[in-house]
Amino acid sequence: MAMCPSSYAIPFYPEITEPGPPQFYLLKLFSTDRRGLLHDVTHILSELEFIIQRVKVSTTPDGRVVNLFFITDGMELLHTKERQEEICSMLIATLGPSLTCEILSAEGFQQGFSSLPPTISEELFRLELDECESSSGPLCAEMKKVQKATINFDNTLSPAHTLLQILCVDQKGLLYDMLRTLKDCNIKVTYGRFWSDKKGFREVDLFIKQADGKKVIDPEKQDALRSRMRSEMLHPLRVMIVNRGPDTELLVANPVELAGKGRPRVFYDATLALKALGICIFSAEIGRQAASERQWEVYRFLLDDSKEFPLSNSLTNRNRVVDRVRKTLMGCYN
Repeated sequence: MAMCPSSYAIPFYPEITEPGPPQFYLLKLFSTDRRGLLHDVTHILSELEFIIQRVKVSTTPDGRVVNLFFITDGMELLHTKERQEEICSMLIATLGPSLTCEILSAEGFQQGFSSLPPTISEELFRLELDECESSSGPLCAEMKKVQKATINFDNTLSPAHTLLQILCVDQKGLLYDMLRTLKDCNIKVTYGRFWSDKKGFREVDLFIKQADGKKVIDPEKQDALRSRMRSEMLHPLRVMIVNRGPDTELLVANPVELAGKGRPRVFYDATLALKALGICIFSAEIGRQAASERQWEVYRFLLDDSKEFPLSNSLTNRNRVVDRVRKTLMGCYN
């Protein structure tokens, strides 16, 4: 079997038209609660090419779970009876006959808004974030490794484009974070090339220009873009655990693109990490919040405090949760 190449070239076509607005649907699931249930549902939806836009999960006193997923269909076929039967059949076959499934149109869907207490919001979204203040040793070492990223501009190789050269540690979503940041900064990418080495580092060459078609020559603009790129690569996600009354809540936040889209697969990876730790999710929701002059997508998980994995009085276990979730989101765990 041929080996995959270690380098790739990517042409970019800015003239591609934008797709039309998606059709939203409400997937209602009722089932008996069990450990890892939320991730198992998320895994099936991902396999079937559904995108979770919003979720509301709650557990009743009798041990039943009500899952409300607002979703879009990557295949754009959920309006058909066959597609609806496919998703319900797979969910029931995988999760058991006690599951009931209902799919409704969600016309007029609007993304919900999250409202965090001011002190928590300030800590979660603060601009200058020192990961080593609250992270364990291995994670802190990884953050220091990421901080070694080098970002340079070269205007000598192309008469029409600036060459943006980046050398940094490889991680899940790296190219997404680079291109998202450039798009938000109104920078156009015409051509890109990237490759990785065996030490876990990735080199990226991007030929870019400003929205007016000019090269990025101004040193102040270069410094501003370099600082923004470094920040977004180092802190693409925010993860922390807080007290919510007598309960423990996990918060995961990521910036929303100027186009209004959130980061892919965050809910999938967060629930995967919690399942791996054996932690039950009592309730979960996705909302958005404005902070630091931008929109954030906020994932809130109310966690079950069990005897096997206590959270309320164990700083060690809390740090384990934060580390595991972050590393899963960044691709350190499969």
